[in-house]
Amino acid sequence: MERFTQNVGENMISYLDQGIGETVVLIHGFCGNNKYWKYIVPHLAKRKRVLTVDLRGHGDSSTPKDSCEITDMANDIAILLEELNIHRATLIGHSLGGYVSLAFAEMFPERLKSFGLVHSTAYPDSEEGKHNRDKGIERIQAEGIKPFVNDLIPKLFSDENRETLSNYVDDVKKIGYKTSNYGAIGALKAMKNRPDRNHVLKNVDVPVLIVAGREDKLVPLDRAFSVERSLITSAIIEDCGHMSMFEQPEKLVEVLENFLEK
Repeated sequence: MERFTQNVGENMISYLDQGIGETVVLIHGFCGNNKYWKYIVPHLAKRKRVLTVDLRGHGDSSTPKDSCEITDMANDIAILLEELNIHRATLIGHSLGGYVSLAFAEMFPERLKSFGLVHSTAYPDSEEGKHNRDKGIERIQAEGIKPFVNDLIPKLFSDENRETLSNYVDDVKKIGYKTSNYGAIGALKAMKNRPDRNHVLKNVDVPVLIVAGREDKLVPLDRAFSVERSLITSAIIEDCGHMSMFEQPEKLVEVLENFLEK
């Protein structure tokens, strides 16, 4: 498995490129990186070319000096695909990655074959959510990324899985530690500032997949399934919180493969 890097403007994006076929881009969530998909990629790469990217400020990608918006992260993906001569692709985004996928669909609809939101939402932050983003920024500024990640990650798993899958919780924490302070702060600000993008789900002309965890406390079902259309496929994963790629990887693989093969 070889890691690649690509300059996108003044930033550097790190990614893995595996498999052959139509391109699927997997985009991780906040304080994640390409390793979020390590149990998913081996299955999808049997039939698809799978790119797993590290968003700016995360993993091995560079951290911009200036603040950014979700649209900037989407533009990073667009530049990467252009440099790789990939004209159309499927984007699958987890949480923050879903926000990026929605922004990409709004900005570059002609470059999408389809896209998916995994434990994500088209709604903007609530006022309480924005307040919590500010609290997160203050904590990272005061204490650094590690205490923040130690508190964040267990909340992403369902109550039961937090105990039974404690080794995975620890793995995800280690992934989170690779997020730079500035990268996490920039992402928190970008998520806080993102607009409502339900109009994208209502108007887009490509197939859309929406995946939600039955026990997800961060993105409950009513916020995940905000629009119903014939082009939208909805899937609920049982016994799962916000991290199906670790909590129920086999079920997530099944959902993704069924969608991609349609």
